Amino acid sequence: MMNTHTRFARAAALALVTVAALLPAASADAKAGDVVKRGSCSGKAVWKLKASPDDGRIEVEGEVDSNKVGQKWDWRIKHNGSLSASGARTTAAPSGSFSVNRVLVNVRGDDRIVFRAEKRNSSQVCRGALTF
Repeated sequence: MMNTHTRFARAAALALVTVAALLPAASADAKAGDVVKRGSCSGKAVWKLKASPDDGRIEVEGEVDSNKVGQKWDWRIKHNGSLSASGARTTAAPSGSFSVNRVLVNVRGDDRIVFRAEKRNSSQVCRGALTF
């Protein structure tokens, strides 16, 4: 037969495990100081935008995952309203995704970063923004 102390300890342990299971897991690709945003595109694809400190600058990664290999996408990164980088990428195996990495100047104050990708010959658009 369990005493009151043992019952309380087991109930507390169960409550702790339950709360821990409900908390979102820390992202394996995020480090201290990173800002990561994720969202859905206008179609079935999803996007991720990550900004990380990099020796006084900002390393930016934009990613689109459509789960379809061979799709052509045009992308651009804006920093505080100005175009910083643009290009084209094709989703690749095995995941049907692409990513772009750029290093930006870290200006004084908040940095507003916008990543946009548009699938060619389609109206599908992915757009993510963050403040670093």
